[in-house]
Amino acid sequence: MNIIDFGGSRCNHCYKCVRSCSVKAIDLLDSQAVVAADRCTLCGRCFTVCPQNAKTLRSDLSLAKRLVHSGRRTILSLDPSYLGLFSEFEPERAVGALCRLGFGQVRETAEGASNVTAEYVRLLQKGQMDNIISSACPSATAYIEMYYPELTAYLAPVVSPMIAHAMQIKKQLGEDTAVVFATPCLAARAEARDARHAGLVDAVLDFDELALWMAEEGIRPESRPPVPFANPSPAANRLYPVTGGIIAAVEALSGGQDPYRKFYVDGDHNCRELCESMKRGEIHGCFIEMRMCTGSCVKGPLSRGRGGSRFKLRLDYEKLISQAPALQPAPAACRNAERLNLNKVFCNRAPRKPQPDEDDIREILQHTGKMKPSDELDCGACGYPTCRDMAAAVYQGRAEVSMCIPYMHDQAASLSNLVMETSPNIVIIVDRRLNVLEYSAIGEKYFGKNRTEALQMKISDFFDPENFLEVLTTRKNIHGRKVAYPQYDLITLQNIVYLPEQDGALATIIDITASEKRAKQEYERKLKTIDTAQKVIDKQMMVAQQIAGLLGETTAETKVSLTNIGRILLSEGEQDGAARTSAQQEAPLPFSEDKGAGKC
Repeated sequence: MNIIDFGGSRCNHCYKCVRSCSVKAIDLLDSQAVVAADRCTLCGRCFTVCPQNAKTLRSDLSLAKRLVHSGRRTILSLDPSYLGLFSEFEPERAVGALCRLGFGQVRETAEGASNVTAEYVRLLQKGQMDNIISSACPSATAYIEMYYPELTAYLAPVVSPMIAHAMQIKKQLGEDTAVVFATPCLAARAEARDARHAGLVDAVLDFDELALWMAEEGIRPESRPPVPFANPSPAANRLYPVTGGIIAAVEALSGGQDPYRKFYVDGDHNCRELCESMKRGEIHGCFIEMRMCTGSCVKGPLSRGRGGSRFKLRLDYEKLISQAPALQPAPAACRNAERLNLNKVFCNRAPRKPQPDEDDIREILQHTGKMKPSDELDCGACGYPTCRDMAAAVYQGRAEVSMCIPYMHDQAASLSNLVMETSPNIVIIVDRRLNVLEYSAIGEKYFGKNRTEALQMKISDFFDPENFLEVLTTRKNIHGRKVAYPQYDLITLQNIVYLPEQDGALATIIDITASEKRAKQEYERKLKTIDTAQKVIDKQMMVAQQIAGLLGETTAETKVSLTNIGRILLSEGEQDGAARTSAQQEAPLPFSEDKGAGKC
């Protein structure tokens, strides 16, 4: 896990962290910022400048609590910057509160710094190194190892005060003793995990984490009885966290009896300038106090604004330290240092990335619209100092073409212009005062005004702005509203949306005149067809009625005739029946009693 991680949901592509990172150790992968651990010196600049608070830190707070509650003897090594950052209450009361958390002892890291100071004095008095760069700042030493490995020969081969103090504590109290270090330095978290110092520092906290822990336990430092530190006063070594503090401590111990000129440099840009100067061989015979943080450790990335300005902090430090006992005699300090192996070997940790050639650079630059050197703006908006630097980062997979702000602006503008020039619909943007802010090219066809003319006008100069006023007043959008402009022989379908950031309105006006005319013609044709059909129906009904009338008359006549015929036939039938009956009565029977009767 990285010491610093980014919260993807809050990282909004502002590239401020990339711009602030002097070593460009922040990569853009799929538009997400990622800290490259192999190139990061943990100066903490990206952490402090992020406007969205999109960074998270690896915390050892849970580990420190487990160490304290495990029953293992746990010692807190307190960075001297507590003097300024916890200035609201007496240091001894802070010690009492921290002991209440469960620490066996609270000791000042400046105690370990006294051993480092003694080593620096020994190197100065030997006078064998051309230049000596202090090795107390883990971010500065990482910077040289990664980006100026040829200068590692100038680094004092001495561990930092944190490591020296952990060595001293474990030597005095036993190797099983756990050491927790409290500091505003972010790079100390990585140094504690460095294989060269394995097992010396068990956890690293910042002062906010300590304050949170005390609040969780209901401990108020101002109400705790004072408890002294478990170490003798380290006097001037307490000045390590302020700019020039290492030089002051060295001078206090050595009395200036060495051949080196001394100066300090702080801030990442100043450190870079110094390294470039040393690389050119311009500096000789100097002891250099080098810090990556401007204002040194008291203004480290995890100080989070505590204590005020670095100038106030320095004054507070000097006031407190002036009342402290004098530093222990130099011979005793040197003997104490000799009993600890404070030696550190620095190495070449330069990141290895494929380097692009000129053709690669030119090809990537052309992708961002930079066809010739005069197109290279070197504006730095992407975070890289030059366009060529960004192109190299793109080649190495550390950056993306979309980081070029002027290129993306031109792309967006060209797309916007393309839409405004080619859209078949009328597009108009107005502000709250109804001034026309944007006007598509097609508008000239309908309203007789070109874009240049329209941008000098109000929408009310074209037509009734009633719908625009409705949207601007209610901030509710209009969708699919049909509006006719007889003066232009135009019928439209309008979508008007409110633009909160611009406090204006955007309208898309669709010409539906032709379709409306076709619909009207179709409607009229249908009406005519219906009218014709109705006439046919009416005629058919009339004919049917006429036929029905005729059929009624003939049917009645037929009925009368048939009835008469029936009566006649019936009358005749009755007369025939009566005649037959009379004849049958008079005629002989068909059979007689004579035997021969009935024979043929």
